[in-house]
Amino acid sequence: MKEDIDRLMGSEGLDAILILGPARHNPDMYYFTGGGHVSSGALLLRRGQPGLLHCYPMERDEAALSGLQVKFFAPIADLLEQTDGDLLEAEAMQVQQLLEGAGVTSGRLAIGGISDLGPILGIIPVLSKALPDLTISGLPRDSVIREAMATKDGDEIERIRRMGSITTEVVDNIADFLSGHHAREGVLVNGGGRVLTIGDVKHRINRELVERGAENPHGSIFAAGRDAGVPHSAGADASPVPAGETIVFDIFPCEEGGGYFYDFTRTWCLGNAPDEALSLYQDVIEVYQEVVSKLEPDALCEPYQDLTCELFEARGHPTVRTDSYTNDGYTHSLGHGLGLYVHELPHFGQLATEKDVLAPGAVFTIEPGLYYPERGMGVRLENTYHVGKDGVIGPLAEYPLDLVLPLSQ
Repeated sequence: MKEDIDRLMGSEGLDAILILGPARHNPDMYYFTGGGHVSSGALLLRRGQPGLLHCYPMERDEAALSGLQVKFFAPIADLLEQTDGDLLEAEAMQVQQLLEGAGVTSGRLAIGGISDLGPILGIIPVLSKALPDLTISGLPRDSVIREAMATKDGDEIERIRRMGSITTEVVDNIADFLSGHHAREGVLVNGGGRVLTIGDVKHRINRELVERGAENPHGSIFAAGRDAGVPHSAGADASPVPAGETIVFDIFPCEEGGGYFYDFTRTWCLGNAPDEALSLYQDVIEVYQEVVSKLEPDALCEPYQDLTCELFEARGHPTVRTDSYTNDGYTHSLGHGLGLYVHELPHFGQLATEKDVLAPGAVFTIEPGLYYPERGMGVRLENTYHVGKDGVIGPLAEYPLDLVLPLSQ
């Protein structure tokens, strides 16, 4: 949680963190500011001191909504005069002045956030020369901020729960929409005979989300047949929606402005399911239910990945444990943390360490799957879970696990 930042910075020997970029769709910045229309900002976190949010004067009111102390950047035009028009040097000087103004001139500083990489790489050598007692590095993927994000407070949980409610409502409406079609020559058509495409379905998903105050910044997966057998194939927009083939529907929207995400997957067969798809689905749902039944608070995450591999292998499927390069069978990790990023801590797969535990406040996905692209099928089931303060683990939204959706006659 945010209250752990000072402790985590201390454990990593960090004196300050500088987060650059906009306040929206910039998870590390959003985490501390709550979003807002700050298009170009710099948030300085100093260990043991209040955060400082730097912006341009035209966005001062939006910045003030964060509740943080607001400071202004030095005007870039004035700095350009001092650097003979060298924009990179002027931008470096701008950052140098905000660091010096906050007393951050020595120790260790980590820089992160979403910003253009080129200018950042250019600024760091200039800063290092101007502030030789300051050691500057990038903020790693599993940074102290990600560690803080790994557990959520009550407000964060409720926001993710609300996104779960929105997500399942949209999924239910898409199910009804698909069921309102009928099959002709193996594909879905409407009452007027028009063929329904995967792109049509995705457009409807996006519209339904927008109407509920949500966004779909990374798109959705609606992949059928062979595409369903490739875990992150989004599905070909121009392809007709087939009847009687597996369709992996993975939807991971967020609050408008780049807030908290939800993550949810179902596999459907429209109208009917071939025996081979039924058999694959049965294996996945049995493994899913057994893994979920064994979830315990404060348990390490990695053993659940091993358990999933063991269960699938016992059913005759290859896994990443038997072949890390396999394209068939179980080809990914069991789940991941969820919050302001779609993928957060804790890890369940190869990157998992002793820090990856199901701690109270953790929000994570469970999503076993089986994939056989050359057999034209794939199956994945996913729900998002939460570990309560009382240690109770449960899903943040409920939705049926049915495989077959009926179609109009």
